[in-house]
Amino acid sequence: MKKCLIYIYLLLLTSLCCLQAGAVSSEIRSLSVSDGLPDLVINTIYKDSKGYVWMGTNTSVERFDGIRLEHYMVEGSNENLKRVFALVEMPGNELWVGTGMGLFRLADDAEKLERLAPEMITSGVHAFCKLGDVLYVGTEKGLYVYKGGVFEHVLVDKNIFSRANFVTGMVEGENGILWLSTMGGLKSLRLSDQSITSFSDKLAKNGQNLSFYNITRIGSKIFMGTMTSGLVLFDTASKHFSRYLDVGCGVISALSGDGKDLLYVGTDGNGVHFISVSRQRVIRTFRHDREADSQIRSNSVYSVLVDRDGLLWIGFYQLGVDYTLFQSDLFSTYQYENLFDSRDMAVRTIAFHGSQKLIGSRDGFVFIDEADGRFQIFKAPRLRASIIVSSCYFDGKYYIGTYGGGMYVLDGVTLELRDFEIASEPFRHGHIFVLRPDDRGNLWIGTSAGLYCYRNGKIVRHFKSDSSKLPEGNVYEIYFDSSHKGWICTESGICIWDPSSESLKNDVFPEGFVHKEKIRMIYETSDHQLYFLPDKGELFVSDLTMSHFSRLTPGTLLDGKSLMAVVEDSEGWLWVATNKGMYRFDKKTKVVPFNFADGIPSLIFINCIPIKDEEGNFWFGNSRGLVRLNGKDMDMLPSRYIISLSDVLVNGKSMQHQLSGEEGHYALTLENSQKSVIIQFSALTYSDPNSLMYEYKLGEEGEWISLMGKSEVSLYDLPSGVTSFIIRQIGYPDSAMTLDICIPNRSWLHGLYLFIIIVLVVAGVYIFRRCLLRVVWSVLRKLNGINDTEMPVVIEAEKTEKEPEETSQEVEIAQEEVLERPAMPKPEKKSTSSTEDKYRTNKVSPEECKRLFRLLEQEMKRNKPYRNPNLKVADLAVAIGTTSHSLSYLFNQYLEKNYYDYINEYRVEEFKSLILKDEYAKYTLTAMAELCGFSSRASFFRTFKKLAGITPNEYIKQVSGEHRPVD
Repeated sequence: MKKCLIYIYLLLLTSLCCLQAGAVSSEIRSLSVSDGLPDLVINTIYKDSKGYVWMGTNTSVERFDGIRLEHYMVEGSNENLKRVFALVEMPGNELWVGTGMGLFRLADDAEKLERLAPEMITSGVHAFCKLGDVLYVGTEKGLYVYKGGVFEHVLVDKNIFSRANFVTGMVEGENGILWLSTMGGLKSLRLSDQSITSFSDKLAKNGQNLSFYNITRIGSKIFMGTMTSGLVLFDTASKHFSRYLDVGCGVISALSGDGKDLLYVGTDGNGVHFISVSRQRVIRTFRHDREADSQIRSNSVYSVLVDRDGLLWIGFYQLGVDYTLFQSDLFSTYQYENLFDSRDMAVRTIAFHGSQKLIGSRDGFVFIDEADGRFQIFKAPRLRASIIVSSCYFDGKYYIGTYGGGMYVLDGVTLELRDFEIASEPFRHGHIFVLRPDDRGNLWIGTSAGLYCYRNGKIVRHFKSDSSKLPEGNVYEIYFDSSHKGWICTESGICIWDPSSESLKNDVFPEGFVHKEKIRMIYETSDHQLYFLPDKGELFVSDLTMSHFSRLTPGTLLDGKSLMAVVEDSEGWLWVATNKGMYRFDKKTKVVPFNFADGIPSLIFINCIPIKDEEGNFWFGNSRGLVRLNGKDMDMLPSRYIISLSDVLVNGKSMQHQLSGEEGHYALTLENSQKSVIIQFSALTYSDPNSLMYEYKLGEEGEWISLMGKSEVSLYDLPSGVTSFIIRQIGYPDSAMTLDICIPNRSWLHGLYLFIIIVLVVAGVYIFRRCLLRVVWSVLRKLNGINDTEMPVVIEAEKTEKEPEETSQEVEIAQEEVLERPAMPKPEKKSTSSTEDKYRTNKVSPEECKRLFRLLEQEMKRNKPYRNPNLKVADLAVAIGTTSHSLSYLFNQYLEKNYYDYINEYRVEEFKSLILKDEYAKYTLTAMAELCGFSSRASFFRTFKKLAGITPNEYIKQVSGEHRPVD
């Protein structure tokens, strides 16, 4: 008894340890050259707030969205200094990069890395630590503190040549302390006064401090990695150093933790290890083994990240990256402590009773009693046939049907297995397909030799197709509905057991019913509707009386799937297991898919009757295990990320850096000739790409189109105007992302070209005509002696022809311009030298102009200040945190346009976008102009024609084909 208790205690302890590390999935995917990695040495891995994963290699920074890589190369002449050591996210969606040559920055809309503070930070950057609004940068020449846009240099050791100034790692401590791992030992920095304290470990053989290459903290314990001596522990309370657990390799290449109990240790030679600090033991290892099935591809690990979603990322030397695929815990594969794991087991039948579970597969069956820890496997040669196809708990015993080996009975208390007491066929060597009890204490048995009814140790009824109304073939399904009718399904059709007459009937089905088809399963829902799962074809639904019935309307995600099992949840939705995943169905038209990302081990479900247990969980048979649906999380899990727009390709060229907008809503303006695009996107879940499921539509009124296993959409022949592309994960409305593609209507250009051609032709004819007349006149003058002054009437008439009159619209504009502006003398044109003199002493650097322009564009698109007709340069300057002078310099010198032209361009584009919206259809042009920020109707007309080349009414006519009312 004592040994048994010790054994149970050890099992519980092991399960608790496994629970700590259980967040990490065991399904692993690799990234290498074939996936687009330009460099296979992965020195650091980082996940930003949007969900992108960044990797630092020996030559580049790689952005990964779960499907594709985006490359940002480190530029420089010295290849040895391009190595990327550290990455950190900064405000404004900037990524800061530490390399062997110094500090770099990658802005959100930048195409390449930009060097930061090159005159100050001249050595390698190995570590970052961000505390609030302060960034600490660890370099080979000390520490740099970045705050408020200014760098401050702090020497760890006053001796600039000391190895202590080579900072390799940093971690925040308690009581305002920053702990530093250096090549010269462990140091601490007091944040309040930047004072440095050194700690002597004297663990090296020569009595000097060890060189530490990485650092992390859990509670009062500081853990550091070395290149020769493994892990070292420093207790901040006792100030004592000691060597920590041996992980089989002295080279600790990566070290991090969860801040609570787990250490994540990467070694260059022995893989990755998870250490429980409280238990002081390795609880999980990822290692490459040539003689066994390896979890990872190499033991030469250079970087390790366990991200906030529980995914494990491992960067190797010369082999790229391995990472575990995301799976939520909505579904899980059943395992019992460390005794049994159903993963990779093809589960064909299940029978539960209390804490007992009987699980049948192609290789026998397993019995587990979770209450007392009993566990036993039954298979050949103990069984005549190993394929278990049916099971049932009935009258205190488990009845088990096999394929080709007859039927068995198991006592769940004694675990005694015996043959079914009826010795005749098919109960010894036949096929037992289904076992169902009724409400009268009978057990119905569907076999290869007909239908049997068993009670009190005897077969009380036996129906065969040649002597009853039972359709021909094997009996695959028996189902008793709430009216106690028994539905008997065979290879060739359905008959009904009528309990009132105690007979089978096959002549009661109406025309168009499903009674002539092979049915896998029947299920009655809470609203007393019967759902029939045919071997082929759509779901069939009927009421109990067969008065109303129909097939599922085509056009849902269930189309083309083989339906294996169905069960109803507490909210009235159906969970339908198929050969291509699991689907939740609202019984009408809405179907939500679930697959690998939701925790399902395989998309292939088996025709196994599902079970709902006492806790409300549902259990299904799957080709790779017994799958449990978490009863407490029946609702769809919230999406972790809004779908991210990775890129837009036009003629194979990336338009990523021309995109505007924010997360979840982007905009892109194309040329009139660019009507075909490829849109690439990602949900940033890092699951199996082939299992991803999306739906998209064009415009709010468009139809949703499903997209399976693909993360890009091609759109062709887009119309002029704005096309809204909307995409989301199926079943997750909050994940939706919108891309507005604007293609300006340039059809007026064709009219302009035609007009110019006509004018040129008319002018040519006119000139030719005049020249011809002059030649004729000259000839006549010489022949007849006529004076030069006597010109033909036709020529004089041509001289007096008037130009075409202005349109009424143009006259109206001209009149309003005259009324609006008092007559003033025309100012003299200023020389360009005066503008240059104005900014000569107060220049703004190109880098600052880029930053200001980015902030200005964000302000204009986000808050639309141009709608204020009284907006001034000073107002904009305050909004983006700069001076009027700097903003004026930006417009005149950097953008080479004046302030008013810049603002009016936004106002005109606002007008163009508003007229496309139905809610503004009844607005007058004056009201629309004021809404867009114009101070008057006249200035609106003048500005619009200047920028668009046509009047507002003409533009409206082009885009909508109708006139908008004017004042």
